[in-house]
Amino acid sequence: MLTIKGLKVSYGMIEAIKGISFEVGDGEIVTLIGANGAGKTTTMHAISGLLHPRAGSINLNGTELTKIAPHKIVSLGLAQVPEGRRVFAQQTVEENLALGAFIRRDKEGIAAQLEEVFALFPRLQERRKQLAGTLSGGEQQMLAMGRALMARPRVLLLDEPSMGLSPLLVSEIFHIIEEINRKGTTILLVEQNAKRALAIADHAYVLETGYITLSGTGEELVRDERVRKAYLGG
Repeated sequence: MLTIKGLKVSYGMIEAIKGISFEVGDGEIVTLIGANGAGKTTTMHAISGLLHPRAGSINLNGTELTKIAPHKIVSLGLAQVPEGRRVFAQQTVEENLALGAFIRRDKEGIAAQLEEVFALFPRLQERRKQLAGTLSGGEQQMLAMGRALMARPRVLLLDEPSMGLSPLLVSEIFHIIEEINRKGTTILLVEQNAKRALAIADHAYVLETGYITLSGTGEELVRDERVRKAYLGG
């Protein structure tokens, strides 16, 4: 579904991503874990077209993405839920969701997708006329995820979905991520809560200072002593 080969991304003279390669198979949940500054968000932004790689290939279902504008990448079936949610605070929940479908012209399909999002996130339906900026952190995360789903992506990029949430809400968000995946959406997950991320991942990669240093199934990395010491608290 998604293949990254030899990816390099720089900020001026500073090379943030140093030639990484990995794959996300159709229907999988793949997670990238690593410390702050490792390059996880930079990788996500390169995939979604927000950053231009210095070298390497990003291939989505046979289409090279590195020269394609971000909105065109969305139309090809890839959407990103950004770190920090980035909802439109002065727009209602319903308006935020409508903006997620901006590339689509199928009114009946959009309406059906909206009902699917409301089924997945009942609280968004309850607050559909409420300004997004007045929602709780957890509700804003649900809105950001719902907004991305309105584009009907085949691949969903999730950047730190549990950041700043209570343990109860973290559990709820991870259950929803699994449900989205069960419904057929492939997921690439960047998450500092390594324990929760690895528990649901088919495959996982450890990113350190711009390099992939470890890879394996979620179960393999949970058992790896290096991962346990660095990311799982022993």
